[in-house]
Amino acid sequence: MNLDDYLITEEPYYSPTHNEIQLFEAAYANRMPMMLKGPTGCGKTRFVEYIAWKLKKPLITVSCHEDMTASDLVGRYLLDAEGTVWHDGPLTLAVRHGAICYLDEIVEARQDTSVVIHSLTDDRRILSLEKKNEVIKANKDFQIVISYNPGYQSVLKDLKESTKQRFGAIDFDYPKAEDEAKIIAHESGIDTKTAAKLVQISERSRNLKGHGLDEGASTRMLIYAAQLMSKGIPLEEACEVALVLPITDDLDIRNALSSAIEACA
Repeated sequence: MNLDDYLITEEPYYSPTHNEIQLFEAAYANRMPMMLKGPTGCGKTRFVEYIAWKLKKPLITVSCHEDMTASDLVGRYLLDAEGTVWHDGPLTLAVRHGAICYLDEIVEARQDTSVVIHSLTDDRRILSLEKKNEVIKANKDFQIVISYNPGYQSVLKDLKESTKQRFGAIDFDYPKAEDEAKIIAHESGIDTKTAAKLVQISERSRNLKGHGLDEGASTRMLIYAAQLMSKGIPLEEACEVALVLPITDDLDIRNALSSAIEACA
């Protein structure tokens, strides 16, 4: 099978915050399974896309969810015009053909699903297709990467220790204010001075984390607000649509955020 459709042909814009690129390249050289830890919308997925482009490797991304089964990852038998035919899932495609497989927000998946990857994250590097009675030895270029938001961990939603300890990990956080403003300006087309105002607003919202908010405004949300502004929407309205309403239904917190927006506008 040709995985050219999974190659990223244009360089994604990514602004490094530390030495994460060097760390990941060293990990890939050893095909080390990697875990990217950090809050939602801080750039983990963009980082993986950038790395796949830089390494010139196909990237197969799976957005994990609570209804995802092991079959969704590895594949299943399906009926077609020729009868019952096996169809590889995204993980199996990556294992067979040497792609980077990125399991986004793996904590959302059922715990029995995450166990499927265990044999790929040690020196065996194999994937067992029990329904097909087949064992696949991973292609030499295969690597598995997962993302994980520690802020969402709970008794019901957390990775097992037996899973965590199979991965190397890189911590991600929101960029420094100056760098975040440059990212917002680049992605939206607004000027950096206006982007800096959005960063100031985000810092106010992030200070409310644990005080009524599970998460503050992410870099992604700031880019959404900036994109609205680039189309002529005033800052206050853009922030209301992209920042305030999506992250809380609490009227007191909404008012607090609206006050912060007015102060920075």
